[in-house]
Amino acid sequence: MSLQQDIVKRFGVQPQIDVNAEIRKRVDFLKRYVKNSGTTGLLIAISGGIDSAVVAGLCKQATDELTNESGQQYMTLGVFQPFGNQADISDSYAVAQAFGLKHTVETNIEDAVNEVTLEVEQGFKQLNQPRHLSIPGKGNVKARVRMVTQYALAFDLNLLVVGTDHASEALTGFYTKWGDGAVDITPLSSLNKRQVRQLAAHMGVPKSVIDKVPTAGLWEGQTDEKELGISYDHNSDYLEGKDVPNDVREKIERQYRKTEHKRSPIPGI
Repeated sequence: MSLQQDIVKRFGVQPQIDVNAEIRKRVDFLKRYVKNSGTTGLLIAISGGIDSAVVAGLCKQATDELTNESGQQYMTLGVFQPFGNQADISDSYAVAQAFGLKHTVETNIEDAVNEVTLEVEQGFKQLNQPRHLSIPGKGNVKARVRMVTQYALAFDLNLLVVGTDHASEALTGFYTKWGDGAVDITPLSSLNKRQVRQLAAHMGVPKSVIDKVPTAGLWEGQTDEKELGISYDHNSDYLEGKDVPNDVREKIERQYRKTEHKRSPIPGI
């Protein structure tokens, strides 16, 4: 069995999907997990990107159905987390409006990130290496501060933190360890990016979000495909078991091996 076959089997991506069946399966998955956990709902950070938009829609459907079926109140909390002024924050609000989210909060992370950055730079000085935190390093701080805030909200509100990672991100390790990768549940994990787009179009995600260039938004000018050097079309083809150019295959598999630590349990002895 080739490495590609091993990877496709590991992530469980299907070459074709029935969109309605996939939505139903993931909503039911969320409902079961909420009921079994004894929590009162789900928290989803809505970035303004397509992945979190799809997850927000799945979460809202799940908690609405739980409320109707049980007579108890379940909620989906949408959290907006800009760093300072976010140019596309309107897309986050548009997603919440599209799915009728009644509960939303905005938690601006700028001050907290800058405080952490300042402390790190004080540490550099103590090591006789006075310098600024690198741009990617500060990007990781942003991702982790967002999760600290989400978990603080979720703890006191008895909610589960829902992740937006999917197979295309897992394949390349394109997420921050203990940042956006630190969640309770991931309802998109066996879909690739192409399939997430299929769900988005069917569920009524705003067009401005569907058409947006994918970005983690951790620093100015960053885009997923530019940073990885791999297109989502090639990434999705690979996960569907299709042939991709040899140089692309090598790049994907090199990135997969390099980021295995992100997908593995914490090692110990």
